[in-house]
Amino acid sequence: MTHDTLLVHGGQPLRGEIRVRGAKNLVPKAMVAALLGHTASRIQNVPELRDVEIVRSLLSLHGVGVTTGERDDELRIDSSRVQQADPGKAVAHAGSSRIPILFSGPLLHRLGQAFIPGLGGCEIGGRALDFHFQVLRDFGAEIEPRPDGVHLRAPQRLRGIDIRLPYPSVGATEQVLLTAALAEGDTELRNAAIEPEILDLICVLQKMGAIITLASDRTIVISGVDSLDGYIHRALPDRLETASWACAALATKGDIYVRGASQTEMTAFLYTYRRVGGLFDVDEDGIRFQHPGRPLSAISLETDVHPGFQTDWQQPLLTVLALAEGTSRIHETVYESRLGLTAGLKKMGTDVQLSEECLGARPCRFEGQNHQHSAVISGSPRLQAGDLKIPDLRGGFAYLIAALAAKGTSRLDGISLIDRGYERFLQKLQDLGADVQLITS
Repeated sequence: MTHDTLLVHGGQPLRGEIRVRGAKNLVPKAMVAALLGHTASRIQNVPELRDVEIVRSLLSLHGVGVTTGERDDELRIDSSRVQQADPGKAVAHAGSSRIPILFSGPLLHRLGQAFIPGLGGCEIGGRALDFHFQVLRDFGAEIEPRPDGVHLRAPQRLRGIDIRLPYPSVGATEQVLLTAALAEGDTELRNAAIEPEILDLICVLQKMGAIITLASDRTIVISGVDSLDGYIHRALPDRLETASWACAALATKGDIYVRGASQTEMTAFLYTYRRVGGLFDVDEDGIRFQHPGRPLSAISLETDVHPGFQTDWQQPLLTVLALAEGTSRIHETVYESRLGLTAGLKKMGTDVQLSEECLGARPCRFEGQNHQHSAVISGSPRLQAGDLKIPDLRGGFAYLIAALAAKGTSRLDGISLIDRGYERFLQKLQDLGADVQLITS
């Protein structure tokens, strides 16, 4: 990752229109799913993101043809000639993404072997990969860790399993779906994640010929089939990016129309946005987010898996609550280290205290584990400019929002990390009237 620096001359409202395209948490996974098909796939509404480019590069290394379709937001993926990638090249192309772990099941089905390079990702809490590999072992894979990464083999066809997740993890649910679709027999996954991006991935797999059903109790049953075809699918819009721009509108006292945004996947966020005081209007093309023109309200907030308030919405909203009138409380129940961004916000004048206690309506899995996963924020209408280092993807955008709201010039180092989840964000900032300057090193 390059350590680009963004100078942000804040204090001006963001006004205007931007567009969001397909979800970061769906598109790269749907690209991986194309490996399972013996005919070509087409995915539409594809954003220009670093994670998309990483997956595209890794697919190409495996002999998969990835070309742009008739529109610039469409990719055509032909995996009819999939082959084993050179491990050295795979390591060089993996980047800081954790998505390569999801190549395991599809490659084991198609080639009988797979290589997974060392993985990175945002440091926001426990996201251990051991569980992924244990699931693959249960399916019948043989796994050998080596210095360059993890080598996997499937001497026989993978077979279905019965598994209950200790926590409804998105990554673990994706791993099971992508592996079970071609496994022999039935797979029953209990306590599964049911985020909108998971449901969209299920739609992709069903279009390919997979037999998948979802019960009301978070149970997914996959009946393995002998082969899958390609798909044609339009990715659902990115609700996490949409929420980030909505928070930017509130923090800067602005007015932003997010074209392409969808209300259906954002009901929990929109409910909370209105509680804080934000205004929004929904039409058939997107959602308009506005500051109310009066002080924002403090709230108590608890993150949760879908359909609760998403953890990825929490960090940008925390910056908004730092500007609200009164004392807010946040209880983070998904990632135990997600409140680490508060260190930078304190430098900008935010009065925030972290706690190991569960400051929510219910205890959570971090109770008694010495994780500072709750925050008390005493709001103030002003932030001061500061020099900060981007900590992670969503925390980085939260810092960006704070810099846009603060008067004076802030310096944000490592801004290129935001490219992973926000398409053309610098251009969008300029379209909204932000005064920013990128300095590369």
